[in-house]
Parts: sequence; C-alpha cells; structure tokens
Amino acid sequence: MFFNKHKETDQERALSRRNLLKWGLFTGAALGLPTWKVYEALGFGGRAFADDPACAPTNRSVHVIAGTGGFSYFQLLWPHVQIAERFQDDFAFHAPSEARRVEGTHKPLVVAPETPFQSYSGARNVTCLLGGSNETHTRAPRSNGRLSMQNDLFAACAAIQSASPTLVPSIAIGDATYGTATGAPRVARVGSADDVVALFNAAASRTGAALSNRQDAELFTSTYSAFLALRSAAGTPTHRSPFLAGASAARLLGQNLADRLRPTAADLERYGIDAGARDVNEEIAKSLIVTAKAFTMGLTSMVVIPAFNDDPHGAFTDMRALTGTISRLGRSLDAFMEDLALVDDPNCAGSTIADNTVLSIHGDTPKNPLNRANWPDNTPGNSNWAYVLGGGLLKTGWFGGVQADGDVMGWNPIDGSDAADMTSEDCAGPAAAAIAYCVAKGDMRRVNDFYRGTDIRGIVASETV
Repeated sequence: MFFNKHKETDQERALSRRNLLKWGLFTGAALGLPTWKVYEALGFGGRAFADDPACAPTNRSVHVIAGTGGFSYFQLLWPHVQIAERFQDDFAFHAPSEARRVEGTHKPLVVAPETPFQSYSGARNVTCLLGGSNETHTRAPRSNGRLSMQNDLFAACAAIQSASPTLVPSIAIGDATYGTATGAPRVARVGSADDVVALFNAAASRTGAALSNRQDAELFTSTYSAFLALRSAAGTPTHRSPFLAGASAARLLGQNLADRLRPTAADLERYGIDAGARDVNEEIAKSLIVTAKAFTMGLTSMVVIPAFNDDPHGAFTDMRALTGTISRLGRSLDAFMEDLALVDDPNCAGSTIADNTVLSIHGDTPKNPLNRANWPDNTPGNSNWAYVLGGGLLKTGWFGGVQADGDVMGWNPIDGSDAADMTSEDCAGPAAAAIAYCVAKGDMRRVNDFYRGTDIRGIVASETV
C-alpha cells in the first residue's frame, strides 16, 4: 500500500507538470513568446530544453478525408503510372501530354502540372498506397483507415502523439472520420474551419476553470506563478491586469489566439482562392490555413479535414472548371507546407515544422481511372488507395496500382515488390500502418501497440530501419 500510494503521488505530480507545461505553452503562444522562453519561465530548462537535439518523439499530422466521390480529384494530381503514361482517350486523366515522372523516387511517380510538392526531392515526395475497398458515397470512409478491429488509424495516431502534448490534441472538422483506439484522446469536433478558431476561444475559457480549481492547490499555485512569469518574460505590461483575474485573462488570451488563427484575405490568395474559386476549394483552403497556424503556435497535434464531398461524374465535360478545381487544390496543399517550412520547429532544433508534419489523403471512391465518361464510381477490383507525404520515412512513388489493361496490382509489405496475389483489401492494413509509422517518427514498436498485421519493412525508407 505504501508503494502504491507513492506511485500514485508520482503520477499525479507528473500529470500536474504536464498540465502546467500544456497551459504554459498555450499562454506563451498568445503572448507571442518563443517556446524556449516559455520553458525557461516555467523552469523547464529554457533554450537548451527546447532545442534538445533528440526532438519531439512524434510528428504532427493532417489527414484529408474526401467523401461522396470527391476523392477522385486527387488521382488527377497523382495518377496511376500506366494511366498517365499509356494514356487512351477514354482514360480519366486530364493532362497526358504534360505528365512527367518525378526523379529519385523509390517507385515510379507521375505528376501533372497542378500537382503540389514538385520542388521536393524524390526521397521526400509522395507515397501512393493501394489499399482498402471502394466505399462509394460515404462521407466517412474507413477501409484504409483501420489498423486492427479495435483501432482506427486517426485515433491511433492521436494516441501516439500524446507523447508530445498540446492544448487540443486532435481536431476533426465536420463529419470527418476519427474513430477509436486504445489511449486516444477525445477528439474536438467542430463544424467548419471557422469553428476551429472559436474552439480555441472555448479552450481559453476553460483555462479559467483550471486556474480556479483550488482542489489542487499545488497545481493552482504553480500555474498562477508560472503565468505571472510568462507575463514578465513577454515584457507586455498591458497583460498585467488580465493575468491577475484568471477567467478574464483566459478570455483575452482566447481573443488574441482567435485573431492570430483566423484566415486573412492574403492567406486565401496565397492558397489559390480567388473570385472564381468554388466554395469547396475555399473551405479546404481555410481548413489548411487554420491548421498551419495552429501547428506553428503549438496548439494541436492533429487536424482531420473533410474535402469536397461532391460527386463529379461530369467533371470531364468541362475541362476548364476541372483544371481550375485541381489547380486551386494543388496550390492550397503547396501553400500549407510552404507556411510550415517558414517556421523553425521549437520542438526539434535544426528543422522546420514542415519537416515534422505528415499529410495523408483518403476517400470513399477515387472513381474509375479507366473511364472518363460520366466518371463511374466503381473501381477495378473494388480497389481504393491513399496518398501520404511522410517526411522521408517511407519509400516514395506508387506501391501497387491500376494497370492500363484494367488489372489491379497489389504490393508486398515485406519487400515492397509488386504482388499480383495481394488484393487492394489485403493491402489496407499495411497502408494504414505505414501512415502511423510516419506519425510515430519511425517507432514501429509504438505502431505495433495498435497494429498486428504483416511486417511493413518493404515500404519503410532504408535509413529508418
């Protein structure tokens, strides 16, 4: 009993320190303090602590979920290799004469003029993973987002990211899929990108309750004193009165954060949104803008974003509108990573936030790449796939895919080779595990807390094995 009591006390003390650090980083973000100065003010070691060369043990992640057929737009950015290179007039690809291979990828990768990340090296480019099954006309696809019967990919990623705590660990916009997993934090679900801004106002309001919770006097005292230290470190005397009134301070900080998170007209322009943009393009752009700002302020580790949720059967009857949609989509994805690349990662010296962010893209049905006429929902072999920008942790290019003759080629997770005997459904679990591996920064032991499938060493970049 004596041992257990002390163990419980140690756990409570560790929790108090984590809460103090979490709220302190939140407050520092509102005051515009660099992360190292927050650590210094809280007594966690200052710049040396913040610049620990070991880096945070996990990556941030954004997961795009395109439903109701809208996932099909993405295959125009990263077409199946044979669809682009052995093009026939009825294939569903818009720019066969302008398609080109990316140099230096582990497997072939073909891009269109509108494809993002074209400045990236082959080794850090996109990985395209055949996996999952066609789930036509759902807004919440799950076939390539499952690690096991009990653990969904996005919730598992959030559980992995708990090793690098943030104010709001995971956010899902609209009805974007999140799922469940052992140890996953409760997701903060909001209706739109605008509501993400409001979410942090609400989170700030809850700070007042935390500061006034006198049931934990030790935490209250240390938190209150630390916030005063942050005020001093910020050198902003205008914050003195608000800090002396806990709930008022929380609301003020929330307003400050809201102003800094809200997309501006200049932001939207950089993300490709102009007067001719469709509403669905604008909503994707706004979601990415807010996510980028939240990441740079250290407010969250994950955002799950819905995309399109339209059904573009007639897309190829209006090529101007189609290329406008995917051009703006590509520009938004590029601008998102460009924004993250401008900010040094306070949790990993010598790198930017872009270096430590994973992007994955999923959907219900990518539609049939062999037939542009009324772009049918069915896919060869009932196949599906996902795309991931894995920060150099995965081999790049197409693993599996649809062939020009309509056959579907699977892939072997153990050695990465083509595998005709592997169906798209067979490849779903390994594809999800590969994405979780990127979020876990190559810690396969942590991935295996949720995944018990085939070894995925065949897709892992050799330098991370």
